[in-house]
Amino acid sequence: MAVQTSSTGNLQNMSRIMLASARYTEEHNAPMLGLIEKFNLGKGEYQLTIPKVAQMTAEDLAEGQDMIDSEDIDVSTVTATTAEVGLKVIITDTLLQQNNEDVYKIIGRQMGDAMARKKDTDIIALFPSLNGGTDIGADNALFNLANVSGIIANAKADKFGNDLYIVHHPNAVWKLATDVGNTLSTYPLPDAFDKPAVKDYWTGIKLSGVPIFEDGNIAYTGTSGHVSGYGVVADKTAMGHLAARARREERERDISLRAYEIVVTEDYAVFEVDDTRGAPLLYDMPNPSASATS
Repeated sequence: MAVQTSSTGNLQNMSRIMLASARYTEEHNAPMLGLIEKFNLGKGEYQLTIPKVAQMTAEDLAEGQDMIDSEDIDVSTVTATTAEVGLKVIITDTLLQQNNEDVYKIIGRQMGDAMARKKDTDIIALFPSLNGGTDIGADNALFNLANVSGIIANAKADKFGNDLYIVHHPNAVWKLATDVGNTLSTYPLPDAFDKPAVKDYWTGIKLSGVPIFEDGNIAYTGTSGHVSGYGVVADKTAMGHLAARARREERERDISLRAYEIVVTEDYAVFEVDDTRGAPLLYDMPNPSASATS
């Protein structure tokens, strides 16, 4: 009788399927990552330092008169350092012997979901600190057309930037969608956001040139008696993602467990680049009725 055994070759083939699925899932399951600036650390670098200069003012001149006033550069800096994030998957010899491609695709999807959710929620955790922690909106306020129009007007008046976007929970966006219908949905997306990893989360609504995205990873604040949560209005330059090391996949044999350990790690950080280019949006996220009779 032939005996089927696991081998490193089988593991490499199956883990390749698993990790390819994980990478695909992660790329398509974290909308916030595609809405912020990307930075990379070079070899030998341990932190990123981003300079920011203040706004200058030009003045009227009179012929034959020297300019008296001068402008300060007024440089401030933002620094960011990275940390490791990862997860471990154990593949037993029994599972490896089955050589079931679908099983490894499922495992890969779980890994991709986990890494994507981690990055996405890390970025969402930055929302409440933007704009000096000053919210737009309030508990019990609805994310309706009037309020969203006000959000956009405030963001433009306060010069948040030229690549503005809004993100909130699907339950909050539902209220806006009922107000808007199809009358204010316009195509196409601005070039800065028109890419596969982001546009799948576009609601189809664009008000005053600002696209509205949804993200189901936004959590409720937990305030008693309220069902509100923090979304964001921001420019792409408000927040950043710093990558120090790309995804690394390592394998180790655990003989007593009769299994292989596959460890996937990345070294990155998400951080505020410019606090003045975004603001948290505190609005209700009630579960919408799906059984209304009128």
